[in-house]
This record gives sequence, C-alpha cells and structure tokens, in this order.
Amino acid sequence: MTDKIALTPKTHTTPPARFSHGVRKGNILQVAGQVGFLPAEEGRPPTPAGPTLREQTLQTLANVKAILEEGGSGWDDAMMIRVYLTDTGHFAEMNEIYNQYFDEQGLTAPPAARTTVYVGLPAGLLVEIDVLAVLG
Repeated sequence: MTDKIALTPKTHTTPPARFSHGVRKGNILQVAGQVGFLPAEEGRPPTPAGPTLREQTLQTLANVKAILEEGGSGWDDAMMIRVYLTDTGHFAEMNEIYNQYFDEQGLTAPPAARTTVYVGLPAGLLVEIDVLAVLG
C-alpha cells in the first residue's frame, strides 16, 4: 500500500483547518483549492497579491505550481484544472490570463479544465484554483 503524503511548500502557511494544501498517494497528486495569497512570512497574516484578477490569478497559479513541484510533479502532469471565479464578468479576462500563462509555461498538452462562479471566497479574493495531477 502506498503512503499518503501531505504537501505544504515553504511558501505556504499551515492550513487553518485540518486539511493539506496538496496530497500525493502513489502517482496521484491532488492540489487543494489555492488562492492568490503572497508567499508566507512569519508573523504576517495571509495577504492577497493585489486587488486585480490578473495579480491574484498569477499568484494563485504560482501557489499551485509550488505544490505540484513539492509533490514531484509539474503542469504537464495536470489532468484537470478547476477555476472558481467570484464574478461572471471575469471569464474573458481569466481565459486571456490562463492562455498566456500556459503558453509561457510551455505546456505540451492542455489538461481538461472547468471554470465556474463561486461566491464563497473570503472578501477581496477573486479566484481559486485546484488541480488533479497524475505523475509518470
């Protein structure tokens, strides 16, 4: 039986509840929903990367990537990306940011993706992203 390994990169704070930022078991890696908080600093509460969708999305993607890498993975292992927006008016801008980011990452085969509107994020946060990856 393969052990389940909880993943918390050094750039992330300890989760506020009993969950992990990511979990790897065998060749499966699930990244929990990430938001656009700047890298953790001792004594400083989680801080959004900025007020704009672009700033928060790019930081969110960086946070997801850090967890993928902590688990020995990368974007090419991503099978499913789920994006949660707080405003339907952000769909077009999100698609533009998403396409540009993955072009820059050199993604060889796009994963399946889903974008939906979710209004349950803390005030000021505009986007959340989670990823399922299969390694090897």
